[in-house]
Amino acid sequence: MIQRYRNKLSGPLLDRIDLHLTVAREATALSPTTDNGPDSATLAHQVAITRERQQRRQGCANAFLDLPGLRRHCGLSTEDERWLENACERLTLSLRAAHRLLKVARTLADLEEARDIRREHLAEALQYRPAGQQ
Repeated sequence: MIQRYRNKLSGPLLDRIDLHLTVAREATALSPTTDNGPDSATLAHQVAITRERQQRRQGCANAFLDLPGLRRHCGLSTEDERWLENACERLTLSLRAAHRLLKVARTLADLEEARDIRREHLAEALQYRPAGQQ
């Protein structure tokens, strides 16, 4: 039923959604979890710091970067730029999708407090694209 609904949505509409995640079902109370990851307060603090960093650097969140802002703040090494171009070609991503991918990669780099976007940020951002979506 979910797949049928997704098929009804057009590519350009889905292309405007930055992140597509599949979330596993939460364990029941009968199945104790052993996950000792960060709590919500810690993650919220990290997000607040990251957004503050973006505001200081460019005056807006990465999601709101325009094309000149993308060029200024989302630069890649020549090798990573070629890698991204090849990935976009192989996956037939639209220019809009490539720009969104860069914004997500910039955010991932910001979360790690990395000055530059690296290939692992690009690869992770690509994983957040829906399968088979341009």
